[in-house]
This record gives sequence, structure tokens and C-alpha cells, in this order.
Amino acid sequence: MKLVSIDEVAERGRRITSFDRFSFRCHPDVSCFNRCCRNLNLFLYPYDVIRLRKSLGITSGEFIDNHVDVVMREGCFFPDVLLRMSEDSEASCPYLTADGCSVYQDRPDACRAFPVEHGVYINDKGVSEDVHFFRPPDFCMGQHEEKQWTVKTWAEDQNAVEYNRMTKLWGETKALFGTDPWGPAGSAGPKAKMAFMAAYNIDGFREFIFESSFLQRYKLKTDLLKKLKSDDVALMKFGFEWIRAFVWGLKSDKIRLR
Repeated sequence: MKLVSIDEVAERGRRITSFDRFSFRCHPDVSCFNRCCRNLNLFLYPYDVIRLRKSLGITSGEFIDNHVDVVMREGCFFPDVLLRMSEDSEASCPYLTADGCSVYQDRPDACRAFPVEHGVYINDKGVSEDVHFFRPPDFCMGQHEEKQWTVKTWAEDQNAVEYNRMTKLWGETKALFGTDPWGPAGSAGPKAKMAFMAAYNIDGFREFIFESSFLQRYKLKTDLLKKLKSDDVALMKFGFEWIRAFVWGLKSDKIRLR
């Protein structure tokens, strides 16, 4: 789920509405099976990291250190996180096997959405609109299959509804970074590192809340604290709230100074 400009809406390919149908079916008998899992830029969102690190049995810090590339693009003020591809001749996804995806049950949002791409377009009045594009690569034979879908039925079939919702939540927070909030310290400063941890390093953020002086400075409700100790999704959402309050000074009913 990406923020897209009006120019990108025109350029990203075939735009589809919630009512449009598209043809697609991927299965081992298509000649291009698994080819889309090679030589790609696979963006990961916070919920993707939560699911993948659990599937792999590692911490979010270990996942970030060993499985991703953190990229700050020119003109952007919050980094993108991309899955680090294998160092083979085809730059294959590290979870690709001869039998397919080894983390299929926890595969990222972008994989679940393929061959559809989701975005959010914000007009000049600040009103957001979900936009969808049908963008299979030219080599994709699945687009010539007879099975038809809508955006909704495809998301349901791929168990992507929750992923889409979580990615959109993150998109609403990341959209704030259209301007530079960091000041002289820049995007490598301590404030920026804190924001990145709150978004992507769920284990580090939990440790920060419960093992630093955080709770001596901020008052959180008892039921929320209980959730944050064990519920990764609740902690992720709280991380987004913390970023809005900590970086942008936006009011939060959940975070209050003592």
C-alpha cells in the first residue's frame, strides 16, 4: 500500500475499481511459475515483519539486521524496508524453494496482492482514496487464465484482508513524512532511529516501553499495558500512535505525560 501521486495514477498501469474484474490464476503448471519471486524489489511493511519474524522464529531485530535492506530514497524522510534477496544469479527471494514459498502462510502483503497493487491517493483537499492497479509483468501467464476476480474476492482468497488493513494503517502514518521532521540531526539522528524502531522493531519497542524509563514519564491505561506485553498487533498500532505523538506532536488519548 503506497502513497501515489496523480502522475503515478496515470502511469502505474491498468487502474481497476472495486467493481472491475480481472483474470488470474497461478499454479505449478504455468510456464512462469515462481518467476515473479526473482529479481524484484519487495517492500515490507510493519505487519509483514511481525509475521515473518514469527514464522522464522527470530526477533524483529534479528530479522532487520539479517534479512532486509533499509533504504532512504531521495526526497523521502522515512526509510523503506525491502526484503534482502539471495546472492544468486537471479536475485531470488530467500524463501523460494523448488516447491514454492517456504513462508507462504506468512508471506508479505505485496505477495498476497500480486498481480494487484494497492495505493492511496491523497487529493489537494487532503481527502484519501484507495486506488488499485492490475499490473502483472509481461511474462506472467497467469493473467491469461480464465478464473476471474474482483479486488475484494482476490484479497479474500489470498487471506490478505487483514494485511491490507494493517498496511493501510501504516500508510496513514507514513504519509506524514511528506515533509522533513528531523531538523539538524537528520534522518540518522536519535529521533529518527526511535521512530523506525517503533514501526519495524516490535521486540525492541516492547523492551523500550517496559525496560526503560518510558513508564516513569508516560501514563498508559492498565488494559492497554496488558495488551502491549503480549499482543504484537496492539503494540504495532501503539507504535504508530507513538510516532505521531513523538515525532509530530499530535495529540493522543493513549499517551499522557505523568
